[in-house]
Amino acid sequence: MDDIDTVRNYLTGLQDRICAAIEAADGAARFQEDAWTREPTPGSTALGGGGRTRVLRDGAVFEQAGIGFSDVFGERLPPSATAARPELAGASWRATGVSLVFHPRNPHLPTTHANVRHFRASRDGETVAWWFGGGFDLTPFYPVDEDVLHWHRTARDLCEPFGGQARYDAHRQWCDDYFFLKHRDETRGVGGLFFDDLGEDFDRDFAYMRAVGDGFLDAYLPIVERRKDTPYGERERDFQLYRRGRYVEFNLVWDRGTLFGLQSGGRTESILMSLPPLARWEYGHTPEPGSAEARLADYLRPRDWLAEWG
Repeated sequence: MDDIDTVRNYLTGLQDRICAAIEAADGAARFQEDAWTREPTPGSTALGGGGRTRVLRDGAVFEQAGIGFSDVFGERLPPSATAARPELAGASWRATGVSLVFHPRNPHLPTTHANVRHFRASRDGETVAWWFGGGFDLTPFYPVDEDVLHWHRTARDLCEPFGGQARYDAHRQWCDDYFFLKHRDETRGVGGLFFDDLGEDFDRDFAYMRAVGDGFLDAYLPIVERRKDTPYGERERDFQLYRRGRYVEFNLVWDRGTLFGLQSGGRTESILMSLPPLARWEYGHTPEPGSAEARLADYLRPRDWLAEWG
């Protein structure tokens, strides 16, 4: 079996497993699948490929949960990719991955994102570069220390066979740096893991990508069970929608994956699946000092959670 087929089979299986687990946790709604193929279009760098976009709507726990698998290829890389890797200009490429964003209904249950992916570039039939990337991160609106510690302990534990504390420290910091809203001077949430351009040893790097993909449910499902039934009212709901606006800002202004997908002629509906079904903006919003909403600000900065709190 070719290496890319091995990766593809893992990713489709991961999508299936996460969908089954989230449907069980929600208990009311199911994912609807939109299978798609990508056809060449005038002016696009895309050659073809396809994927499976699955969306769960109006569930008991999740207002919207989206998880997509894609396997697409093109004849040349878009500017957003070659700006950092100019040696790949003019190369053909293939990218396969799974990406998810879950927007819970309850404001006390955090929004979450995860992504695992494989990329390779070729020229004249020869592979000139390949790498793995991925990670997962958590965006609470009413953070609970127990949840933050569980999230990061799970991340640290899965890093143990791949460099231990040094791997966790590097990829935790990379997550904080990447998911940072520069125009707001705050992180998108409490972080997690993020990595890219991991391309030294295929078997080892693929194993790490699998550990991250498999570790997502271990990190998130216990938080779902603890917070999904927490009482809330209109005040908490309004704050949730306001903070979702920041999530939209990051995805549309800073996220490289969104830019790559749109510039490479990707499927717009699947790319923008990450956006919440409802969000709001308010000019000059300032939480009341000492309130639960004001408490969030202390969590939106890069920090080593486990070093501070264990």
